[in-house]
Amino acid sequence: MIKFFSLKNFLKKINKIKFQEISGPILITIILSMMILPLKPIFLDIFFTFNIFISIVVLLVSLDTKSILDFTAFPTVLLFTTLFRLSLNIASARVILLFGHLGQFSAGHVIESFGHFLVGNNFSIGIIIFLILVIINFIVITKGAGRIAEVGARFILDGMPGKQMSIDSDLNAGLINENEAKHRRKNISQEADFYGSMDGASKFIRGDAIAGILIMFINIIGGLFIGLFQHKMSILQAIKIYTLLTIGDGLVAQIPALIISTAVAVMVTRVENNKNVSEQIFNQLFYNFNIIFLSGIILGIFGLIPGMPHLIFLFFSTFLLFSKFLYKNFIFFLKNKKKNFIIKNKFDLSLKDIPLEDCLSITLGSNLIELMNNKKTNNLFNKIFYIRKKYMNEFGFLSPKVNIKSDLNLLPYNYKIFVKGVESGGGKVFLNKYMAISSKISNEKLSGKETIDPIFGLSAFWIKKKFIDIAKNKKYTVIDSSTVIATHFDHLLSLNMSELFGRQEMQDLLNKVNSEIPKLTENLIPNTFSLTTIKQVFQNLLLENVPIKDMRTILETLIENVSFQKNIDELTNIVRISLGKLIVQKIFLNKKNIHVIGISSILENIFIQCLENSKNIEPNLLKNFIQESKKAINIQESMNYPIVFVVSHSLRFFIFRLLKSIYSKIYVLSNLEIPNNKKIIFVSIVEKI
Repeated sequence: MIKFFSLKNFLKKINKIKFQEISGPILITIILSMMILPLKPIFLDIFFTFNIFISIVVLLVSLDTKSILDFTAFPTVLLFTTLFRLSLNIASARVILLFGHLGQFSAGHVIESFGHFLVGNNFSIGIIIFLILVIINFIVITKGAGRIAEVGARFILDGMPGKQMSIDSDLNAGLINENEAKHRRKNISQEADFYGSMDGASKFIRGDAIAGILIMFINIIGGLFIGLFQHKMSILQAIKIYTLLTIGDGLVAQIPALIISTAVAVMVTRVENNKNVSEQIFNQLFYNFNIIFLSGIILGIFGLIPGMPHLIFLFFSTFLLFSKFLYKNFIFFLKNKKKNFIIKNKFDLSLKDIPLEDCLSITLGSNLIELMNNKKTNNLFNKIFYIRKKYMNEFGFLSPKVNIKSDLNLLPYNYKIFVKGVESGGGKVFLNKYMAISSKISNEKLSGKETIDPIFGLSAFWIKKKFIDIAKNKKYTVIDSSTVIATHFDHLLSLNMSELFGRQEMQDLLNKVNSEIPKLTENLIPNTFSLTTIKQVFQNLLLENVPIKDMRTILETLIENVSFQKNIDELTNIVRISLGKLIVQKIFLNKKNIHVIGISSILENIFIQCLENSKNIEPNLLKNFIQESKKAINIQESMNYPIVFVVSHSLRFFIFRLLKSIYSKIYVLSNLEIPNNKKIIFVSIVEKI
């Protein structure tokens, strides 16, 4: 019973083993066995036939390969096929020397066929044919392929830094993601490894050709010696038998070797263009029927020369002259055959035809394409990359990719920035010129085209490079064209962060947290919160420029206050209290005294009563509050303090929404968010008038 179950378990383990995994060890075992153990002629026939089959398969695969990375196992295949062929030579040499005296079939039918039928039973012709094959293989194909592989390996290694820089540039521009960049880098590395391996593998092929010649002469000499001295054969009989068997053995080994060498040459001479060799040859050699027509005329002239083979030359000439006509008629027939189908289907649409709107995109006029030049370190792609990276590091989420493209419908020097398909900004910039933006202390005019800063509406000038120092001395801020667009994009991104943070971004963040702190997100969605609820809380935080990097604090606060999950604003306020130290630090850095704007308690009570009783606030009251808030903001700005209001916790979100339309970079804090170690100094108090 124990033996039965042991056998059963053994069979189960065998069934789990994949054939591909053990094929290599099996092949090595066969190769070693052929070198050591004597084989019957029938096995030689099987292995020689298999060798020819494998060589044909390798050649066809190399012809059909569209990229060298589709056949990266090729150098290893060359090694195994070479070893297999050499082991066959050893096995066949043993059989020929042991049993050659028994006759022409002593080494199997395959060797006999190649030694007798293919060379007409003439060993002199056989030797010549064999040497010709070896010379073609060794001198022409193998040597050329080896040289190409060597040079190709050098070129690939020399070009690797440039390719790596191109990948980094595309990654920085957001054109590809990190996974795609890793995939491309891996392909470059594999390509270099392939050519390096091919350079080494070609040496095996050359060595195989040399070994073939040496084995042939050793077999002939050894056969003559054995035939003359051991089997008492006549010298003519020994030469005929052993030489023909040796020639047959050599030919049956060299033909697959020649096929394999051709496959090597095909792989290393191909130029990558996502097409196999057959497509490349046909599309590039026979693409122009005028050339074929002219070739037909030249061939016809040769056919008319006395002494030339007129019939065959003129036949080919006629065929080539009419090939263009035949091809055009064939294409016309195919087009007419499909005409009705095309008419019926030209108005058909599918989901694939629906263009998805980019979350972020920048379109450039035709004269601004130079800004996308990857060869320049200050190109627009790099600047957009660093802006996205800045927001990622500061706020804790990755903004969507930015699609930068040229638009011929735009004026040549204009640009536009779109957020979810909506034009959110734009302007006009000039190449090889710089925008000098005036400040409060710079009122002098500059020699250049006067313009308006597209971001903040400040007075500016387009100046040439030689006037940059003059502009800086006059307290102007000078930036180049790509920086104008990048700064404009930066400004719009800061205004639209909450809008760009969607369900996909929320899910990506939760996935990251789940991978690092799995217990924090366990049963969070949908048991505790819906994805929509959490996303809206995060959007509210981003709307007020609150970083969401501290995911642990945010999620723990939400989980602990699950009873408020129906009220998004209240959940947001509670999370803000937990993040109070971070929020205050972001606004005031490490200052102990914080200078802010307050609201009188009377005005706060009026607002609170209206909100609690769902009453509308008097228009005049709102108008006066906004006017007084503007005055307080102006005072705050004049003293270079950040625009910060501190109000009661229940009013915080209401006041923020009310004042956000007045000043985009306003902060409204509740008294519960401010740490105890900070001293609040009210610069202004907004009161009821």
